Amino acid sequence: MTATNRKSIGFLSFGHWTPSPQSQTRSASDTLLQSIDLAVAAEELGADGAYFRVHHFARQLGSPFPLLAAVGARTSTIEIGTGVIDMRYENPLYMAEDAGAADLISRGRLQLGISRGSPEQVIEGWRYFGYQPGEGQDDADLAREHTKVLLEVLKGEGFAEPNPRPMFPNPPGLLRIEPHSEGLRERIWWGAASNATARWAAELGMNLQSSTLKVDESGEPFHVQQAKQIREFRDAWKEAGHGFEPRVSVSRSIFAITNDLDRAYFGGTGEGKDQIGNIDASMRAIFGRSYAAEPERLVQQLADDEAIAEADTLLLTVPNQLGVEYNAHVIESILTEVAPALGWR
Repeated sequence: MTATNRKSIGFLSFGHWTPSPQSQTRSASDTLLQSIDLAVAAEELGADGAYFRVHHFARQLGSPFPLLAAVGARTSTIEIGTGVIDMRYENPLYMAEDAGAADLISRGRLQLGISRGSPEQVIEGWRYFGYQPGEGQDDADLAREHTKVLLEVLKGEGFAEPNPRPMFPNPPGLLRIEPHSEGLRERIWWGAASNATARWAAELGMNLQSSTLKVDESGEPFHVQQAKQIREFRDAWKEAGHGFEPRVSVSRSIFAITNDLDRAYFGGTGEGKDQIGNIDASMRAIFGRSYAAEPERLVQQLADDEAIAEADTLLLTVPNQLGVEYNAHVIESILTEVAPALGWR
């Protein structure tokens, strides 16, 4: 393999915490502070991205922008991002302010992953946040409408009528959301579970995040279906004629077994295989396999993953409850023992 196969490699943390004595993250404070520390450690190791999953009503990371801003202030080169923010819960104008501030603090390193989200901890949780679909619409429509508003205001164009007697002087014309961060609009990603939503994201000019599950649309192996989704996304992007090149990420659970502790945690995983299941009453999904093996075997396995080959960005899902030191080791093992052999470094 050649250097042209280089991947942007980052980590993706779900930010779990539990008071269990076996967990290194026993509180929300532990998870937040360790998330910052892991991002700092990952940057020092040469990783390219620190990404965080967002779930509401759960013992996980729920408010991404304070965390993203803190990571941005403590680091200097690593991308900071989400994978993904559930747009059913979001006020898109308030979100644009928070995202603009986090991006400016990080000096333009924010990669904002958004989506409809997944089944949540409570029934129709977005209603508790004050949102509900319009007549004849469902929650997917709600998320898409919020997304369209966000994308529009991130352009930085004025739309709000200024007060003729403001407290502070206004610039001329209609007013926009502030703070505005130039370029952030091109760093919005959509987490797509189906081929159709991948095409929709491409039409709107959003980058693509494809996770460790997708709608089972053909019965083929997960990585084959995901690779086809990515190709459909790129075709739709080309047809839309956007003025910049898109990025595509895939997420994987990958563990290089290099010592006895790795073997104790993941040695029993075996070769692993895709799983089929329903994530809600109407969606049959295919879940991608996990990878856990000695580095030489991992190189062989990952070389056969068609979706990783199609993507430019690989996000390593990390077991954050095992602590910063161990997760830094997980990341370093991939960067040093696996990535070079695949031409990713």
